[in-house]
Amino acid sequence: MLFLGLGTGLGSAMIVNGIVEPMELGHLPYKKGTYEDYVGNRGLERIGKKRWRKLVEDVVDRLVAALEPEDVVIGGGNVIHMKKLPRGCRAGNNAHAFIGGFRMWNDELEDRGTLARGSPVCRKRQRQALLHWAYDSRQF
Repeated sequence: MLFLGLGTGLGSAMIVNGIVEPMELGHLPYKKGTYEDYVGNRGLERIGKKRWRKLVEDVVDRLVAALEPEDVVIGGGNVIHMKKLPRGCRAGNNAHAFIGGFRMWNDELEDRGTLARGSPVCRKRQRQALLHWAYDSRQF
C-alpha cells in the first residue's frame, strides 16, 4: 500500500508485507521544484484549487506507475480540497493514522521490553492515549 499525505508538503510511506517504510517522495524533482512544492500547501496557495487538483492527479499517476502499489490511500489535511480522488485511490482517515501511529509506538516499547504485550500497564496506556485522542478530535 502506498500512502500519500497532502498537507504542508507531501508525506509518503509504503507498507509492504506488513512493514511500514517511510519515504521522502515529496523531495523528488518535479517541474521547476519538487513534488511538495506543487502539491503541498505552497502549491495549493500559489496556483489555486483547480490547477492544484490536476497536479495532485499527475503526481499520484507518476508515483503509482513507478512504485506499482496494490492500494493507494490519500490522506492529510488537504485531502478535503479534492472533489474527486484519482482513479484507484481511496481517502484515508486521520483517526486511522493516529491509531496506526500509536500501535507502532506501542510495538516499539514492547520490542525494547519497556512494556509487556497485554500487560495491565500496556492496556492502561492504550486506553489513555485513545481517550486523549477522542477528546482532542471533538474540536474538529
